Order: sequence, then C-alpha cells, then structure tokens
Amino acid sequence: MLDPAWGRLGEYLRETQLIGSIQNTLYWDQNTQMPVKGAEWRGEQMSLLATNLHSRQTSVEFEELLKNAKQEFEQIKFDRSISESDVNSRQRNLELLEQDFIRQSRLDPILVCKLAKAKAKGYNRWQEAKLKSEFKYFQSSLKEIILLRQEQAKQLDEERSCWETLAQPFEPDLTIKRMNELFRPLRERLPHLIDNVRGVSFKPNWDLDENSQQELSEQLLNEWGRDINLTTVSRSPHPFSITLGPKDFRITTRVVKNQPLSCFLATAHEWGHSLYEQGLPSQSHQWFAWPLGQATSMALHESQSLFWENRVARSKAFSERFWQRFKEKGAPLSSSSDLWLAMNPLMPGLNRVEADELTYGMHILIRADLEIDLLENGLGVEDLPLEWNRRYEELLGVNPSNDAEGCLQDVHWSEGQFGYFPSYLLGHLISAQLSEALISSLRDEGFSDSDPIEACVREGNESTLLNWLRESVHIHGRRINAEELVKMVSGKPLSSEPFLNYLDTKLENLKAAS
Repeated sequence: MLDPAWGRLGEYLRETQLIGSIQNTLYWDQNTQMPVKGAEWRGEQMSLLATNLHSRQTSVEFEELLKNAKQEFEQIKFDRSISESDVNSRQRNLELLEQDFIRQSRLDPILVCKLAKAKAKGYNRWQEAKLKSEFKYFQSSLKEIILLRQEQAKQLDEERSCWETLAQPFEPDLTIKRMNELFRPLRERLPHLIDNVRGVSFKPNWDLDENSQQELSEQLLNEWGRDINLTTVSRSPHPFSITLGPKDFRITTRVVKNQPLSCFLATAHEWGHSLYEQGLPSQSHQWFAWPLGQATSMALHESQSLFWENRVARSKAFSERFWQRFKEKGAPLSSSSDLWLAMNPLMPGLNRVEADELTYGMHILIRADLEIDLLENGLGVEDLPLEWNRRYEELLGVNPSNDAEGCLQDVHWSEGQFGYFPSYLLGHLISAQLSEALISSLRDEGFSDSDPIEACVREGNESTLLNWLRESVHIHGRRINAEELVKMVSGKPLSSEPFLNYLDTKLENLKAAS
C-alpha cells in the first residue's frame, strides 16, 4: 500500500469531519425549523458531539497518526514519484494539523462541553429576548458565554490578548494592532462620506409580497448557475450559509416587511459564500477532511459574498438586466435606474444586515470595539444596551427604540463568536482589492470597457467572473492566510485604499443619478 501512514491519517480525518458535518446539520435544523421547546435537548446533542469531536482532535491515536504521517513524509518527500506540488500540499497540511492539535489539546473537555451547552442555551435565550425586545432575557446567558470564552483564551495560553486568541479561528494571525491599522482610515473618512450624503436617500418606499421576493431570489440563483441537486434554500431569523457535505450546500434567507430587496440581496450574499465553499480544493483526501480543503478565513469568505452582493447584484449593469422582472412582480419602477438607486440606499440605519456599503463599516466598528471592551476592558454585560445605543447615536446619528433594534439584532454573541465581526469589514477591503486585480486581469484579456466587471454582468457573463475567482482565490484553501493571498493576487499588501476609492466612485455616480 502506497503511503500507508498518510492514508490512515486521512481516514481518521474523514471520520472526524463526518461527525462535524452531523453537528452542522443539527445547527442547520436548529436555525431553520426546530421547535423552540427542542432547545434543551438540542443542547445535549450538541454538547455530546462537541465533546466527541474534541476527544478525537486531541486523542493519543490522532497524535500517533500525525506523528507517523510526518515521519513517512520525511522519508518520501524527495521521491521523484511525488510532485513538488504534492510535497508542498502535504507539508502545509501537516503543519496546520499539528497547529490545530496543539490548540485543541490545551482545552479542558469539561470546558468544551460547557461551551456547547451555553451556546445552545444562549441561542434560544437570544431568540426569546429579540422577540420580546428585552435584553434582560439574554443577559445572564451572554455573561456566562463571555466567562467561558475568557476561560478558553486562558487555557489556550497564546501570546495574544483574550480577544485576539478567540479571533484566530476566524482570522488567522490577526492582531488588534493590525486591525486598527487597516480600520483607522475608515474611522477617519467614513463619517465624512456619510455626512456628504445625508438627506440623499434612495430607500424604496414600496414593498413586494413574500412570494414575489422568493421567486425573484430563485431567478437570481438560476441566473448564477445554481445546481438544485447540490444546493437548497431555507428561511432563518438570520441569513447564513453552511456546508453539510461534499455535495450538500445550504443557504438561508429571510423576508423583512417593508424591505423589498432584503431577501434578494441576502440570497446574493449567502450564495457568494456557498460559491466559495463549492470552489475549495476537492482532490483526494482534501475535500472535507484535510485543512487545505477548508476556507482560508472568514474575511476571505466575506469578500466572496460581498463581491456577489455588492459588485454584481447591486451593480448598475445588473439592474439593467433585472428591473423589468421586478416591475412584473409589482415594483413601481420606470427604469433600470430606479432599481439601481433602490439597490443602493444611502441612509444611516439601525440594522447591520440591511445597511448600505457606505454605513456598513460603522456597524462593524461599533461591534468590534464593544466586544473587545466586553472581553478585555471591563464593560459590564448589563451596560451593553445603553453603550450600544450611545455609540450608534454618536457615530451614525440614529438611536434604537428597543433592544431588538439594538444590541439583540445579531446572533453572533449568543453563539460565542467573539472576534468574528471584524471579518465582515475586512471582507469589504479584500473584495475591493481583489476586484481591482480582477479588472486588471480582464483588461489583459481584451475587455475594453471602463469597468470590465460591469461589462460581464451586463452580458450575463458572470461565469467569467466566477472562473477567475475559482482559479485565483478559491483554489488555495488554507494554504496561505488572507493577507498573504491578497498580496499574491493583487501584488500589494492589503489596505483600505481600494475600498475607499470604490466608495468615492460609486457615491459620485449615485448622486449624479439621483
């Protein structure tokens, strides 16, 4: 048998991923159709699976398999029968597996179990609190989750702060210092850009019925090449994308009253996530098992969803193609420009998910600052609603009228996902910089349009865009981190400049069309 140690390790990883996919399936069910009273039992199920997964990821058997595979690799890596690419892939896979093993081994199984139960309970309490618009129903659960996460960071014992340690699974190698470097220009310029468009609102004053919104979303997915044998769409309180197996991709969306484009744009966003998952490396033993078959980071993930939502679905060219379809469903549109302006509202609001590209960054900056304060700077959980409202008033000029509009609007903290929010804004920066590289590449191929991305969208040629992303971005998996990938593809270190330049141009065009 060729490379037996490598094969045994691969089989072990495959079984581990099978258990993880069962866990994800329960999560999918919990968010889409599980009855509220099933939460306690679901917590027990999730706790059992989390404990078993942690046991497998830290077992003596796994450690021995990893050790044997490393020894075997050292013996055969100079064998001419193995390609240089295969050698590099195996080496990187082993490095990441050892890194993950060390991290998991530092965690107490009892803590892992407690965290799983706390997250399941926290999600249920968050739903109840949001429904009642009363933070007090969620307060004790959030406090418990924060204490457990702080203990987790302590056990991991890395040379990072508490928040930085918890951010690593989402954004490898991210530090608060680097995050502030990237976000500082946004803190300085976004408020001025927002002030320049105050009073210029393109928010639609019409609505569409639920069936029409669903049908338009289905048309969008069909236009973008959805395979119904691989994908399914459902509803959830908070839209998300999840992969349950090598040929099982799920997304959710939601219909929001008086937000006729919410379902459509959420579908575009989550489909972008799913396209990235569908494009990850799928060669033998990588798909759904080895690290290189997994996403680089959540910021890169977000860059892909934001590309399809903002650069494609919100583009002027896309409105030219789709405005008649919206009109047929009852939207009071007289031209493609009407739809384009409606797709791109410029109005500070309370809700992150419904925010426009300009104000979205402020929503993330508020959340990132708050979670660092909760974890590291002593902000009391009981003070969160007032502090949230204060910062919204100060930075966006809006004030939530209740907790559901305020600190309860996002699901993330109920699931213990501290360190996740910055990935959304980093995703905007990455998307803009990768888009510049894509435009340059298309011009090299002969596209003469001033904006080759718009040209592809206008022609219904999104497959050209997807193919470039597949070959330049998706294929790398976890081979390199997000910033390294951006530099490799664009030739420049990640910065906020491409995103701010993109905003300047788009705002100018929108104001001219209004």
